[in-house]
Amino acid sequence: MIQKTWKNSLQATLKTILLSLVVTGCFSCISPDKQASDLKRWEKRASDVTIIRDIWGVPHIYGKTDADAVFGLLYAQCEDDFNRVEVNYINAMGRMAEVEGEGQVFTDLRMKLYIDPEEVKEEYEKSPEWLKKLMDAFADGINYYLYRHPEVVPKLITRFEPWMALTFSEGSIGGDIERISPADLRRFYGSQEEHEPAPVAVSSLKVNIFHDDDPDGSNGLAISPSLTESGKALLLINPHTSLFFRTEVHVKSDEGLNAYGAVTWGQFFIYQGFNEYCGWMHTSSRADAIDYYYETISEKDGRFFYKYGDELRPFTEKTIILPYADGGKINTSKEIRVYYNHHGPVIRAENGKWVTISLMKEHVKALTQSFLRTKAHNYEEFSETMELRTNSSNNTVYADADGNIAYFHGNFMPVRDPKYDWSGIVDGSDPGTDWKGLHDLNDMITILNPLNGWIQNCNSTPFTACDQYSPRKEDYPSYMAPDEENQRGIHAVRVLRDSSGFTPGKLLATAYDSFLPAFENTIPALVEAFDMNIPADPALRRSVAGAVALLRNWDFRFSETSVPTTLAVYWGQKILARMRDVQIPAGMSVFDYIAKDADRRDLVLSFGEAVDELVEDFGKYEVPWGEVNRYQRINGDIVQNFSDEEPSLPVFFASSQWGSLASFAARRYPGTKRMYGTSGNSFVAVVEFGDSIKAKSILAGGLCGDPESKHFDDQALMYTKGVFKDVLFYLDDVENNAERTYIPGK
Repeated sequence: MIQKTWKNSLQATLKTILLSLVVTGCFSCISPDKQASDLKRWEKRASDVTIIRDIWGVPHIYGKTDADAVFGLLYAQCEDDFNRVEVNYINAMGRMAEVEGEGQVFTDLRMKLYIDPEEVKEEYEKSPEWLKKLMDAFADGINYYLYRHPEVVPKLITRFEPWMALTFSEGSIGGDIERISPADLRRFYGSQEEHEPAPVAVSSLKVNIFHDDDPDGSNGLAISPSLTESGKALLLINPHTSLFFRTEVHVKSDEGLNAYGAVTWGQFFIYQGFNEYCGWMHTSSRADAIDYYYETISEKDGRFFYKYGDELRPFTEKTIILPYADGGKINTSKEIRVYYNHHGPVIRAENGKWVTISLMKEHVKALTQSFLRTKAHNYEEFSETMELRTNSSNNTVYADADGNIAYFHGNFMPVRDPKYDWSGIVDGSDPGTDWKGLHDLNDMITILNPLNGWIQNCNSTPFTACDQYSPRKEDYPSYMAPDEENQRGIHAVRVLRDSSGFTPGKLLATAYDSFLPAFENTIPALVEAFDMNIPADPALRRSVAGAVALLRNWDFRFSETSVPTTLAVYWGQKILARMRDVQIPAGMSVFDYIAKDADRRDLVLSFGEAVDELVEDFGKYEVPWGEVNRYQRINGDIVQNFSDEEPSLPVFFASSQWGSLASFAARRYPGTKRMYGTSGNSFVAVVEFGDSIKAKSILAGGLCGDPESKHFDDQALMYTKGVFKDVLFYLDDVENNAERTYIPGK
């Protein structure tokens, strides 16, 4: 027995040593003096950091300096889910193909059009000293974690460098760069001898009004003291992201940092959250901050030129090397020659012309703004951070302890000549289409303390953000707010209008209001078509008659036990599929079209398909909503595989596509009959400001990505029931609810 134990111990030790050699490969390949210097620096930094894990596993990081706090924050994130931290940077630096193979080459190319390591390293060197200290601490926190945990084997990045923080400086779920299609890049750059792919419709670049509401997105609600029971401002933070895309943290330093909220894995700033003075909620914006240009090209002596006014200008050419894994080894690469002009990179060809794209590229300023807003003390200081104008893909809903509520529609907004149609592709050869600087913050759509006492944004138009006191569309260039109204925006106005006496609990109840406005007019249209004997097929009418009867008196509200909700959602999916080939008038929502103008036969026929699907899968159509709408997390993989055979939980709220403010976007997967959610409510919080902070929050599932941890799913049941935990913001509360207290690495 002793011999066996000794042998197992030896094997474990050898395994640890081997793993350590892999993980710390970059650490061990540097000079002994450098190794000793790094370790001494890391341990000194760690000694100035304390991490207290509360009963939910939330890390409360305390440091003497902001840099200390950043070091501890990254160390704690790596403890909870190093995989997600690393993968975010692999993606941000355009290195996914080195892990996943050749299929990711053009996704990597998309990133490397804007991320050149040598250029970013120069940006780091030129950054202000205070920011460099934070980036140094960012890298040190991750590297110290890897040093102390040799059993953790990175996929690719064995040593993080400070400059890497600049490659991932804005915490959106979908950044500007995702407007570039890897498929288009493949068609254009896949062969250096052919630059004319299949044409892409110009209309594909306009605001997509078919999807009346994206299942992703976000909600932000701010309530002024005049409408609250306590006389203090309230803020609802409700990002709709991929589940497990962000974690929940609290970070505090003796230099004034004291922020709580959601951080995107691997970043060192609270992306959506609050400090003791104010709070900020970002909602994905459709403000037009990106433009596309048709470039008229010519070729001479093997070089390409583009027309600009009366002159021909040469494209800038650059060779990008794209390594990729082949047979498990990074042993090959593609070299692609890419083209840029003063508008930006060439991203495809269309109608005999090349197409370039202009978007924001301000890594240092973006990271600066992302961090500094977390230290704002009031509206004036928060507005100063907004003056940096680098939050290019988001709106911001704001509230503070002084009782202010505010809204910023977009932030980075190029000045453009309004005579051009900026919703499509403009003529790059016309100098009049060039950007003319950026709009000042005062010129953009902003709201401060509206008389109605509330502000809402649900990725919808800002012109209904505060009801009758909203900004006027005619006062702004059309490119500032092409956003259409959506079902959530309609819903938010309805539940906020004429309401008062808000408490944190009432605001949460408002945010989970069960009404589904997408069905308010469409279901009556379906019932009316059935009553009109459309179609007259007796077999079809018999098969759906009972189900129609269930919908006839439905109040359009979801619940875990609601059968009409199941019928409506299954039908909604079918009828939307039928609408994909229909030309819906501009400015008209697809749900209004279904209710008023869609072929009545389509309404009933698609309902028959929905009923048939339910009967086939469940043996009946009387299926409660919670039976089909499920939360499941089997393991810590970033991409989940779902199974009806594995445990799952019923979810009572629905997809925001139907106007549900609380969002759970679920669908069927190969081999499943139930629908499983992958996006929607992720981190949700409500905050009351004043002399002290009172807040509640919930995180999808749990904080830790390790299924063996009790914090992997300890919030799952609460999440599915809409039950919230108290936020522990003050040290006494944290210590009274502490699970463990430690110094990083000890």
